[in-house]
Amino acid sequence: MTAPVPPKTTSAFFMQSAVSFGVALVGLGVGIAYLPVNAWMRAFLGIGLLYTVTSAFTLAKCIRDHQETVSVVHRVDQARLDKILTEHDPFRG
Repeated sequence: MTAPVPPKTTSAFFMQSAVSFGVALVGLGVGIAYLPVNAWMRAFLGIGLLYTVTSAFTLAKCIRDHQETVSVVHRVDQARLDKILTEHDPFRG
C-alpha cells in the first residue's frame, strides 16, 4: 500500500502565478506612486503593501510546512500499519 502522489505543479501554472503576482505588485505600486496625496501618505501605503506581501509569503510557507508535516506523519503511520499487517499471521498458533 503506497500513499497517493500529490499532483505536481506545471511550469505553465508556476509562470502564470509568478507573472500575475508581479503584475499585481507593480500595478499597486504604480497606483500608490501616482496617488494625489502627500508623500508621507504614499510612504505609509507603500509600507502597508510590503507588509501585506511579506505576510502573504509567510502564511503560504506556514500552510505548506503544516501540510508537509501532516503528510509525513500520515506516511509514518501508514508504514507502521503496513508492517503490522505484513507481520501478522492469522494461522500461526
